[in-house]
Amino acid sequence: MAIEQIKMPQLGESVTEGTISKWLVSVGDKVNKYDPLAEVMTDKVNAEVPSSFDGVIKELIAEEEGTYEVGEVILIIETEGGGSADSAPAESAEPAKEEAPAADNQAAAAAPAPNADAPRGRYSPAVLKLSQEHGIDLNQVTGTGAGGRITRKDLNKIIESGNIPTAASAPKAEAPKAAEAPKQEAPKAAAPSKPAKSAATNVPVVPGDEEIPVTGVRKAIAANMLKSKHEAPHAWTMMEIDVTNLVEYRNSIKGEFKKKEGFNLTFFAFFVKAVAQALKEYPQINSMWAGDKIVRKKDINLNIAVATDDALYTPVIKNADEKTIKGIAREIGELAGKVRAGKLTGAEMSGGTFTVNNTGSFGSVQSMGIINHPQAAILQVESIVKRPVVMDNGMIAVRDMVNLCMSLDHRVLDGLVCGQFLQRVKEILENTSKENTSVY
Repeated sequence: MAIEQIKMPQLGESVTEGTISKWLVSVGDKVNKYDPLAEVMTDKVNAEVPSSFDGVIKELIAEEEGTYEVGEVILIIETEGGGSADSAPAESAEPAKEEAPAADNQAAAAAPAPNADAPRGRYSPAVLKLSQEHGIDLNQVTGTGAGGRITRKDLNKIIESGNIPTAASAPKAEAPKAAEAPKQEAPKAAAPSKPAKSAATNVPVVPGDEEIPVTGVRKAIAANMLKSKHEAPHAWTMMEIDVTNLVEYRNSIKGEFKKKEGFNLTFFAFFVKAVAQALKEYPQINSMWAGDKIVRKKDINLNIAVATDDALYTPVIKNADEKTIKGIAREIGELAGKVRAGKLTGAEMSGGTFTVNNTGSFGSVQSMGIINHPQAAILQVESIVKRPVVMDNGMIAVRDMVNLCMSLDHRVLDGLVCGQFLQRVKEILENTSKENTSVY
C-alpha cells in the first residue's frame, strides 16, 4: 500500500487559495480515480476536487469552511502501490524544517506542553506561516481539528482575542526550556501583531442587528478586490455613445433570431464584439502588470461578469475576436446558465485578459469598476437610456444613449491609449446597423 496526498488545486489563472465548502467523502470511504472528493469555492468559481487515485480515504486534513492555499495538502489517501500500509500520513506531509530543532534539543522534546497529545510536526504551511507572523508558540496551542490538529481557524481566534501565547509566556516550571528561549524568540521578535482581523470585530452590535457569517466565496472575492485596489493605481474614464441605430437593428431582428437560433440576441453581445475588435487594434489594453515587465497577451479572452444572489463570477469567452455576434450571444447565455446552476468549471474561469461588466442590466448609468487582477482594465457597459440630444444640424432629437465607463491600471495604461480605445469602440457601436453589420 502507498500513502498519497491530495492538494488544493489551482482553479483559475490568478487564484491562490480556495475554501472547502463541503466534503463529499469521509474517512474510510473507498474512492475511484476522478470521483469527486470535495466542493471548493474561490472568488471565481465553485468546483469539485476529483481524486487522482483509486484508494481509501485515510485522513481529511482540511476543514469545511477552511481556506487553504493552492498546493496545500487537504486530504490523505491510501492506494495500492509500493509503499507501506503503516506509513503515517504525518510523516509524508511533515516539513523537513520541523525535524532540526527536535534533533538538537532533547530537553525541549521531553518537556510537557499543553498540546502534548496533538500530532507533532503536522502543521499545514498556512498554520506555520500565521504562527510565525504573529509570534505564536504552537506548543501552547490546543488544536480543535481532527486528531487535535491545529487549524488556521484556531490561530485566527487567538489573534482576534489578543492573547498571544509566545515562547516567553511558557510556564516557568519548564526549566530545561530556559536555555533555548533565545533560540525560539529570536525569529519571532520582529513579527508585529496585525490588527486587521481584530478590527473587524469592533463593529458595535445592538438588538435587532443581524450578524451574517462571511462565506468562503465572499472572503475570496474580498481578498481579490482588496489586492487589486492595493496593488493597482486605479484611474477612470467615461465616454457617451449614441447607439440608436444599434438598438433599431437589434430590435428588428431579435424575434426572428430567437425563433431560428433558440436563444436571445442581447445588446450585450454587440458590446462584447465591439470591445474584442477594438482590443485587436489596441493590444496595449490587453496587457497585465508583472512587476519588472508588462505582459501583452496575444489571445483576446474576455471575462464577462455574471451575478448570483450572493456572489459575482467572471467566466471567460475565449478568443472573442474570432467569434461572430451570434457566437458571442450563444456563449454569454451558456456561461450565465452554468454560473446560476453551479456547473461552471475551472477551465471556463481561467485565461481572461480583459473584463466587460454589464452593469446596465441593473439600471446603472455610471459606475467605477474594480479591475479584475491582474488585468490592466475593466469596462462597464451601462444602461441604454433615451435622452434628448442636440444633433449636428442644431435640432434636438430623442436618441438611445449609453455610457461606457473604464477603470484602468495606471502602471500599465495612460489616458491617451485608453481614450483612443474607447473612441474606437464608440465608432464601431455607432456604425452598427442593418446595412453595416451581420450577426452571423
